Amino acid sequence: MSETMITAARAILAQNDRGTYTVPTKGLYPFQWNWDSCLSALGFGHFDEARAWTEIDTLFDHQWDDGMVPHIIFHKHDDGYFPGPDVWQTGRAVPTTGITQPAVAGFAVRRLFERAKDRDMARTRARALLPKIAAWHDWFFRCRDPEGTGLVAIIHPWESGRDNSVDWDAALGRVPTEGVMPFVRRDTQHANPAHRPTDAQYQRFIWLVQHFRDLGWDNAQLHDASPFRVVDPGFNAILIRACADLAWLAEVLGEETIARAARAQADKGIAAMETLWSAEHGQYLCFDRASGASIQSRSIGGLLATFAPIPQPRARAIAQRIASLGEQAPFLVPSHDPSAPDYDGKRYWRGPVWLIVNYLIADGLAVAGETAVVERIIATSLRLIEQSGFAEYYDPITGEPCGGSSFTWTAAMVIEFLIRDRQAA
Repeated sequence: MSETMITAARAILAQNDRGTYTVPTKGLYPFQWNWDSCLSALGFGHFDEARAWTEIDTLFDHQWDDGMVPHIIFHKHDDGYFPGPDVWQTGRAVPTTGITQPAVAGFAVRRLFERAKDRDMARTRARALLPKIAAWHDWFFRCRDPEGTGLVAIIHPWESGRDNSVDWDAALGRVPTEGVMPFVRRDTQHANPAHRPTDAQYQRFIWLVQHFRDLGWDNAQLHDASPFRVVDPGFNAILIRACADLAWLAEVLGEETIARAARAQADKGIAAMETLWSAEHGQYLCFDRASGASIQSRSIGGLLATFAPIPQPRARAIAQRIASLGEQAPFLVPSHDPSAPDYDGKRYWRGPVWLIVNYLIADGLAVAGETAVVERIIATSLRLIEQSGFAEYYDPITGEPCGGSSFTWTAAMVIEFLIRDRQAA
């Protein structure tokens, strides 16, 4: 069964391969997405190391001068997606968006480097990426943590990768809708509207894009100018882990200046994460920087925090929290608590299971030694594939496939899970 599943997963990667980058899936997402690409590269890396490195190189070829790596790169015209380059108007030679996404590149590059068979190529490719990844991390702490807290804020829900999470409801509710340009959504033409963010959320998503565009995409201004400024523990955990992995890689490659700065960023971030811990909820919580209050939402963002090297007692508590969620949902890990009144098992990030988050959580818990929960997460992830194919996400109660189909990063994560099990055997 595992070989058949790997073969099917590889076919999806090939189907969505555009030569130097992949698209998440045909139709719904026809461009290159930031964290999709980095995680998809891990799948390629098991079979074509050069292609895996090229995926990340292509992403960083479109890094902005200030260090930001955009969340979408519009390599070719396609009017099947909204909002396209005509809405973003970032003024790039190859159009991009003007916001970013979770900083998984540092982690992905270390993982590709560690398991590389072609060591010379890995050293060359990783060394070329080191200063670019460091510049992106520096940009985060400079532009999204202006007070030097050690934690960064997202200024648009799309940056989190968890677009319509319950975590954002109150903060997004403060975003006005007056003056939003008329638009026609394309996502609901490719996927069931009941599985997607609502029109009311999209109005606010677009208002923020227009607002940042009116400010000339000046990252020195955008943080303070945004009515939406949220510190997401999952987003920060990914950045912290990437800083730690970058420090390790830079040290191996003899780049001590990069290593020293990255270690300092990771250490400061880990200490600052403690301000987001909630003993009452048994997990980390988001913090609304604009209102100055914690967001009382037991979402997957607070569980994803385990991807960072958090203290062992925190990792253990999160493992216990996930085990308790397994009493409500046969398929782990739901993106929102099924017992919460605002849970929706089919609507994007308000309940469904995503294999990429399962992978990141499982990886962090494995490092922390919480193997029982790790094996349970992997087992339910693979059962979803057997039952429902390579979907974008899944209902955690029924296992129903939701969103797009033949999804690249879902396939890549399946390859990661299966080859990991094979190597451990």
